[in-house]
Amino acid sequence: MENSINTEYLETPYGELIIGSYEDKLCLCDWRYRKMRASIDIRIKTGLDADFIYQTSSVIENTISQLTEYFRGERTEFDIPLHFVGSDFQKQVWNALVQIPYGKTMTYMELSKQINNAKAIRAVGAANGANAISIIIPCHRIVGSDGDLVGYAGGLKTKMKLLQLEKALINDQISMFNFH
Repeated sequence: MENSINTEYLETPYGELIIGSYEDKLCLCDWRYRKMRASIDIRIKTGLDADFIYQTSSVIENTISQLTEYFRGERTEFDIPLHFVGSDFQKQVWNALVQIPYGKTMTYMELSKQINNAKAIRAVGAANGANAISIIIPCHRIVGSDGDLVGYAGGLKTKMKLLQLEKALINDQISMFNFH
């Protein structure tokens, strides 16, 4: 493989991320120690016909800068060129996720209706779980139909902390959430 995906690690207050760029676009911003790490990395490498190299880029530096502002509560939107690596359906779900505003949550059902496929709740959940650009593609803003915090690559405690950062949860709500 001649192509390369520049990667760098970022330690955050919420866990360690691996950030990757390809052809001046962000293709990876994911929790380094997530359960699906190997399969996500294989999908990206195969989809781009490229291999990871440990080297920064202007896109990675811009991403780190914007994430730092986000974690300090100074940024509510990201302005980074993205490169999705996945099926057309996954890309449709990820594009819908980007539309969920800072500080808001949505259920899997609402997200499946938003993409005009109300019966695809499980497929939407799977696409959400396959998201390789965490935080920037805000899959942490998706909750279960009953309001429970369910499924997050960075762990449910991280999901809760991100939603608290965004003030998407009020303090009384936090104690109501069950972790599955």
